[in-house]
Formats: sequence, structure tokens, C-alpha cells
Amino acid sequence: MEGKSDNWLIPINIPLIGEEEKSEVMKVLESGLLTTASPEGGEYIRKFQTAAESFLNVKHALAVNSGTSALYAALLALDIKAGDEVLLPSFTFLATANAVLLTGAKPVFVDIERNHYTIDSEDLEKKVTSRSRAIIPVHLYGHPAYMDRISEAAQKHDLHIIEDAAQSLGAAYKGHQTGTLSDIGCFSLYPSKVITSGEGGFVTTNDDTLAEKLKMVRNHGIVHGYDSTILGTNLRMPEMEAAVASVQMSKLPSFLKARRKNAGILTERLSGLSGVTPPSEDEDCSSNWYLYTVILAENRDNVQEYLTSHEVGAAVYYNPAVHRVPLYVEKGFGEVSLPNTDWASQHVLSLPIHPRVSEGDLEVIASTLKKALSSGASM
Repeated sequence: MEGKSDNWLIPINIPLIGEEEKSEVMKVLESGLLTTASPEGGEYIRKFQTAAESFLNVKHALAVNSGTSALYAALLALDIKAGDEVLLPSFTFLATANAVLLTGAKPVFVDIERNHYTIDSEDLEKKVTSRSRAIIPVHLYGHPAYMDRISEAAQKHDLHIIEDAAQSLGAAYKGHQTGTLSDIGCFSLYPSKVITSGEGGFVTTNDDTLAEKLKMVRNHGIVHGYDSTILGTNLRMPEMEAAVASVQMSKLPSFLKARRKNAGILTERLSGLSGVTPPSEDEDCSSNWYLYTVILAENRDNVQEYLTSHEVGAAVYYNPAVHRVPLYVEKGFGEVSLPNTDWASQHVLSLPIHPRVSEGDLEVIASTLKKALSSGASM
């Protein structure tokens, strides 16, 4: 049955790999050139980077081996270090905060706005101190953060901005692609994302000096030979992953079109359903519809259990929020007051709308959710 995995589940997300990707990977294997320590990268690294730069209309896109590496590289390139503070939301994947901890800096958690779960600029202002060095807004679920407000705060307090665009490739704010609205943008190519390379990611910047530093950071701080002058490590993307990513970039527009179509259909099917608030796009914002995330007024966990038991891959992103994860509680972050974040972690539920979801699947998703709400699953 189209759109289903072997266990007949409609998965929340699934990589879309075709013969083109397989063919390009075989070319890499046959060449024997599986990776390179060249600052500019190998043939497929350069091919992928050029495609990303063209799509995003950005001067530099630099491939790395994960979205986490992209964040870490960005922080190192901006010289974030022990004693510094980095402002970011707690309602995100752990990688956003973990990258900060890895530099020795302190993550300072900022609450979110309820409508699209992105960083609250008013709470951001309250959290700025003399030690603040950077802001990491997260374009969560593929909907852009309100970058004008964030940029205003950054300019006021002389802070860098690193966009966590891991989930938002193809999303735009006021006509500009996310990941291009700041000092550095960070993307993920994990299998669940809108395109994938298996493991992988990339960083973007319009700053030539930062681009050169990022090339060094991803390659042990080296430019030639062993002339390391800044701290770096091996964050390089191998050629096989770059080969997959290059093909995926050519498919990205069609993937985005399918996600938008599916989101529209599912919103229609859920219209007027009591207790459920479908997602939407704010003015000046264009989502890539990475995750179709609804708000359930009550009993979210029971509804999720009903859906998954009926083969609909509903998922919760994120519960607990980062500040309530055991590691961060142990480090003293558990008492931070983030009421909107705590509320969201108890009420959001994401539903499948990826390109392999058919219109029939969307009917199943909507009807199963309606049954969940009326059958006692929500009681």
C-alpha cells in the first residue's frame, strides 16, 4: 500500500531515496575517492555546496557531517567559549543546547511564543546579560522565527545570531530563505529531514571571513599541510553522503510542493474539529511543512497512543523540553521558568504529511484522529 512501511504504519517522516542517488553513490565507490581533507572538499562536496548556495541565494554553503556539527562549527567560528552565554529556546532538539555546552559556554533558555513555538523576543530581552554573546533562534517544525525582532535585539546588545535551520530548509521569512538571515545558518540532512544525505548537515554565511574560518573549523583548523592556527576538528562530510545530498537538492522543490499540498489537505480535513488546533503560517512567513504539528486541548498522550495503535505515526516533539532533560536538570536548569515551553511540550502532536503520504493516507489520518477524540481515547 503506497505510503506505508512494511508494518503498514504511516510514518511521521521517511527518506525518499531513488535510483539517481544510488547511481551517484556507486560512482563515488568506484572512484575510490571517498573523502578528502582539501579545504574546498571533493567533487561531490563542491557540487552539493553549489546547489545549496543557488537554492538559498547565499554566498557560502559548507558541508559538514551532521546538523550538530553545523551548530558546533558555527559557535567555534564565532569564538564562543567558556564564560560566554548563548540565548536559545528550550523547546528544540537537544543538539541546539548540547553544541553550546561543548564549547564550554552556558546555554540561557528563553521561552517561546505559543503560536509557532519560536523564541519569544520579549523574554529574550529579559535574559540578556553582560556575558551574552549570541542568540540561536530555532525555526521549529519548519516555520520561521520572527527574525526582525531577533535581529533588533541582537543589534541592540551587540550579539551574533546563529540560525538553527535544521528543520527549515526551504522555509522563508519575508522572501528570504531561513539560514541566510544572520551571521551563520545551520542545517541538518538527517534521514527525517526534507532532504537527506544519511547523516550530514551544512552551514551558510554571506561573510567571506567567516566562511574561511568555517572551512578551517571543519578540518582541524588546517589550511595547508599541518598549519593549524585555530581550534577545529574533523567535521567533514564524506563524498558518498555529498553525492546523495546533491541529487536530493534537485528534488527539493518537488518535495516542498508535496508537503505544502498535503498540509493544505489535512488542514481542510481537520477544520472545525473540536479540541484540535491545526498549524498555520503567519504573514511574511513561508513554512517548509517539515512537521505538521497540531495543538490538542487535552489528553494528548492518550490520543497519540490511539493513533499509533491504529498505524498512524503520530509523534511528540519535544517532551520533555531541553531544560527538563535529566542532564540539564543535573546542571541546574530545571528550575528555569518557561511556561509556554512547558505548555507546548504537553499539548503538541505532529502528524505525517511527507511526500509519500497519499491523499488516501490523509483521509485515514484525519478520520483516525476524529475517532481518537470521540472514542474515549481522550478521556
